Amino acid sequence: MGVNTRIITNKTFKYGHLIRDMRFIIRASVPTEAGNKMVKDPNFIKNVEDYMKKSKAETAYFFEAHGDRTIVFIVDMQSADQIPALAEPLFQEWGAKVEFHPVMTLEDLKKGVPR
Repeated sequence: MGVNTRIITNKTFKYGHLIRDMRFIIRASVPTEAGNKMVKDPNFIKNVEDYMKKSKAETAYFFEAHGDRTIVFIVDMQSADQIPALAEPLFQEWGAKVEFHPVMTLEDLKKGVPR
């Protein structure tokens, strides 16, 4: 018997119950040489905006970490099969080291911690 799953306004329902997307931090660290090339590209800002649009990133933060240019994107994911589509542009186009970390809001933490 198949699972009845449908997507409505970015929410997934299985067996009539809402399954929330899971929020992730995607951390992309770009080594100096690749980072220098990346920021000299006249399309750099457009490329970041395009990635954010494609990944439906809520926001992005830019900072230095361990000597590398680092960008953190906040995204919602429905399943692990989305990881390659989100990671490959960062690996291939930016030469980044990429990490995925599931994160919780305070409301999520309140629900998960026994009282």
